[in-house]
Amino acid sequence: MDLGITGKAALITGSSSGIGLATAKVLLEEGATVILTGKEDDEVKEAVNELGENERLFAYAADITDEEEIKQLRDKIAKDVGKIDILVHSAGITGNQGLFHELSVEDWQHTLDVNLIGPVRVTKEFLPDLRDGGWGRIVFISSENGVQPYDDELPYDSAKAGIIAFSKGLSRTYAREGLLVNTVSPAFIETPMTDTMMENRAKELNVSIEEAVESFLDVKRPFMELKRRGRVEEVASVIAFLCSDKASFVNGSNYRVDSGSVATI
Repeated sequence: MDLGITGKAALITGSSSGIGLATAKVLLEEGATVILTGKEDDEVKEAVNELGENERLFAYAADITDEEEIKQLRDKIAKDVGKIDILVHSAGITGNQGLFHELSVEDWQHTLDVNLIGPVRVTKEFLPDLRDGGWGRIVFISSENGVQPYDDELPYDSAKAGIIAFSKGLSRTYAREGLLVNTVSPAFIETPMTDTMMENRAKELNVSIEEAVESFLDVKRPFMELKRRGRVEEVASVIAFLCSDKASFVNGSNYRVDSGSVATI
C-alpha cells in the first residue's frame, strides 16, 4: 500500500530496538527519510546495521531526559536532514515494579521522567517543525496500562495514562494546521522490555521462558484472546498507517494493538 509519505522525514525515538526499530523499517520501505535515535550510541549504530545502508537513514544518540541533548539532536537533524514531518515517540521503560507501598518516590519520578516528561520534552523541541508546512503527524506509544492499570505497575500505568491525555489535548490544538496526533497502545509485545520481564518471571517461578509467558498470559492477561505475545511488526503497521496520508481523518485516537487485553469497550 502506498502510504503517501515518500519524501517525508520521520524522527523515531527509542528506535534502536523493538517497536521503534520495526516502525523505522516500515517507514523506510514506504519511502520516508528516517531518523533513528536512542540513548546509547552503540545500540543506535547496531540498529543502522540491522536496517542496512540507506541514503534516507540517519541516526543519532540522545537521552530524552536531557533537554540539552534534545536541542543538540534537533540541531544535527536540521543540518543533515532539514525539518521533520513525523514524530513517533517510542522511547520508554517499564520502571521499577511492585505494590504502591513497596515503591519510592524516586521510583515514580524516574518512570514519569522517561515515559511522560520525555515525550513532552521531545514534542516541545520539534513542534515548530511539525507545525510548519500544513502537514504533520505525531504518534505516541502508550500501553494497555494507560486505560487498564495494574496494581504492581502504578508509575508505568500513570505515565501511559498521561500520554493518552497529552496526545488527546495536543490533537485538539493543532489539527486545523494539518498536524494530526494519535496514540497506539500495545499489550505484551515481543520486545527487549518484555523479554526481561519474562526472564525475571522464569527465575522467580523456576520455569522456562515459554512457561513464564504461558503463566503470565493465564494469570495476568486473561483477555488476550490470541494467547501469545504480539509481534513488533503488528504494532509497526498500525503506527505507519497513522503516520500516513491514509489516516488524514484520524485525530485524537488511541489505537489498541492488544489481542483484546483491555477488557472494556
